[in-house]
Amino acid sequence: MVATGLLVASLFTLACGKPLSRLMQRHDARSDIPSGFVQGGSASPDAMLKLRLALVQSDPAGLEKALYDVSTPGSALYGQHLTQEEAAAFAAPTSETQQAVNAWLSENGITATALNPAGDWLSFSVPVSQANELFDADFTVFTHESTGKQAVRTLSYSIPADLQGHIDFVHPTTVFPQFKINRPVTFKPLKKNLTERALPSSCATEVTPSCLQELYGIPSTAATQSSNTIGVSGFIEEFANQADLKKFLENFRPDISSSDTFTVDEVDDGTNPQSESEAGLEANLDTQYTVGIATGVPNIFISVGEENSDGIDGFLDEINALLSQSNPPHVLSTSYSFNEPDLPFSIANNLCNAYAQLGARGTSILFSSGDGGVSGGQSEECSTFVPTFPSTCPFVTSVGATQDSSPEVAADFSSGGFSTLFAIPSYQSADVASFLSSIGTTNSGKFNRTGRAFPDISAQGVDVVIVFQTEIGTVDGTSCSTPISASIIALINDELTAAGKSTLGFLNPLFYANPSAFTDITSGDNPGCDTNGFSAAVARTTGYWSRYPQLRVAENYCWTLGLLGIPVMNFRNYE
Repeated sequence: MVATGLLVASLFTLACGKPLSRLMQRHDARSDIPSGFVQGGSASPDAMLKLRLALVQSDPAGLEKALYDVSTPGSALYGQHLTQEEAAAFAAPTSETQQAVNAWLSENGITATALNPAGDWLSFSVPVSQANELFDADFTVFTHESTGKQAVRTLSYSIPADLQGHIDFVHPTTVFPQFKINRPVTFKPLKKNLTERALPSSCATEVTPSCLQELYGIPSTAATQSSNTIGVSGFIEEFANQADLKKFLENFRPDISSSDTFTVDEVDDGTNPQSESEAGLEANLDTQYTVGIATGVPNIFISVGEENSDGIDGFLDEINALLSQSNPPHVLSTSYSFNEPDLPFSIANNLCNAYAQLGARGTSILFSSGDGGVSGGQSEECSTFVPTFPSTCPFVTSVGATQDSSPEVAADFSSGGFSTLFAIPSYQSADVASFLSSIGTTNSGKFNRTGRAFPDISAQGVDVVIVFQTEIGTVDGTSCSTPISASIIALINDELTAAGKSTLGFLNPLFYANPSAFTDITSGDNPGCDTNGFSAAVARTTGYWSRYPQLRVAENYCWTLGLLGIPVMNFRNYE
């Protein structure tokens, strides 16, 4: 009797010390290894994994409605951007979700950290052995053949059945790192002794700040509102060089101080070393044209380091970091993108909703559309058209590229098309219907006729002059047109702030509702996938690839200020 009692007590003790067994349900799986990766052996049981739980958000539909309410001209709430707390409330999980997930984590001895104000992202670290048990997974080492980089991933995972409807997804698990990014296609050194004073004022040969000021009517006088800021995203160890910026300003903005610069905001242990050899082509381009065009607007270079496990170069970490700031930049320019098919809907949708949060708070978010025509971010073989993300998110503004100046034409590399993940948003529905009617059965079956169309605007993107590692040369790409466009928005925000008005925030409803602020690009196409892609043509209103509008503000800069309630007389030095 004594021995039996001790055995029962021992079993009871063991049961109390071990998490209760739960019925598990498969949550996600992939049938194959992504192209470019090879599978190695199982990950070491003792290796630590930094995992995140994306919890189901309480009211994403309410967030979308709130975003449109504050962004659509004519709305009673137009311009009344949400506070950090108000935006976060829509994405916050319900109390039931929080309690259920936290109870499960606690059972397993895990304390998680919230990554943003909404609390819909939780982070924790566990050894591989525990991760395999928690998620009924097999975490394995995979190697990317062309870079040699390794990633620990699993081809399938499960979660407790009673947490279905509470956990959206676990990350990183079945989503592999992405190494395809959009950046300028080439750097072409210039042989001639090139300065702003030696260049023609138009953009006929090379694109410089002064030619853009003339072409688009951009003011050269400095902004006055220190609260109005512009952010520039930096990924994959692309570093912005101060010495190159100084030389750029000395040569191409001699009317302003060459000491004008940017501050650095670091995410994921990002850095910004200043040796000449570490200067980044993309980072230099982005900062030289935001500092050089958005004169006097405080500029923040956001350096996102490689200390992240999200597998998509820190995009998730950057947006969560910005959502956690009480005063994020009023414009965010990002010249990096992915091919949409490389990302699952869960990740893309979560990122898109995060952009909606930031937009609802008054930030204009611009992304380059990519440089592969209808083949995606960069030219490649394909049988169906490849859209790019985040350009396909309906809550951001996608920027394409033009070239020449009399007239401007669509740059043939500039990506554009239709999303396979996101439906046509209401602000462009009439434009898309008109365009689809005009092309009939052209390229039938190669794109999604019900998808969100992109890009939304365009600007110069060919033969854009920069300084790179002390050398003056030119680059091409939608990576050029994006910071140029973002800078114009930042200058308009300066005028709005000075007039006591709110910043523009999410741009698309305003843009599509006011086509006269833009000029049609009526020639050029974007070939790819063994086709001519989509052809530029006169459109009903602004906003989709066939129209391919340039961001034109020559006679329309004053028009835009008038539209926003700022008298033209308040526009400094406009001629």
